[in-house]
Amino acid sequence: MDEGYIKFQAKWEKAQSLSLERLENLIFWRDILYQKGLVGVYENGIGYGNISQRWNAQGQFIISGSMTGHLQTLSKEHFTLVTKVNIAKNTVWCEGPIIASSETMSHAVIYQECPEVESVMHVHHIKLWEKLLHKVPTTNASATYGSPEMAYSIIELLQKTDLRKQKIFVMEGHPEGIFVFGESLKEAADILLQQITYL
Repeated sequence: MDEGYIKFQAKWEKAQSLSLERLENLIFWRDILYQKGLVGVYENGIGYGNISQRWNAQGQFIISGSMTGHLQTLSKEHFTLVTKVNIAKNTVWCEGPIIASSETMSHAVIYQECPEVESVMHVHHIKLWEKLLHKVPTTNASATYGSPEMAYSIIELLQKTDLRKQKIFVMEGHPEGIFVFGESLKEAADILLQQITYL
């Protein structure tokens, strides 16, 4: 399992953290995901799960940093601002106290394709993944997490399926991996938690 390892070329500018005021809601919902076991760490020490929120209309966004899945609660030091993503060049530009999550490109394409989306969450849940596989939009089996192939597969789902309406998809090539998004952090979380209720 190579979960958690960054596959893109990172242009990371170490910088001061964003204001706590801008991050409070993100931290609140991320802590809930952790409490539900949707974000966390495997026995081998590899963390999983991340959360993001749109920063502006240009598609920039705040995302939880790499290697934070094991932390019960996050602080403002655990988030970074993604300023630019180039899928074709497999490159991510970010600035903040921590490098962006390994799933950054997957978040980025959702913001780029869906101007209405304000929040994206990536979680792990094997039972829900098995239940939803091919029942909701599902990425290409050959696309691995955090790769340009995954980003392009998500774009294809957004353009050719009703994903923008369902707001949830699973990653066939990334067992346990599920994405949800919404016009607010609460909407994204509600979509996810409602699915878990019916397991």
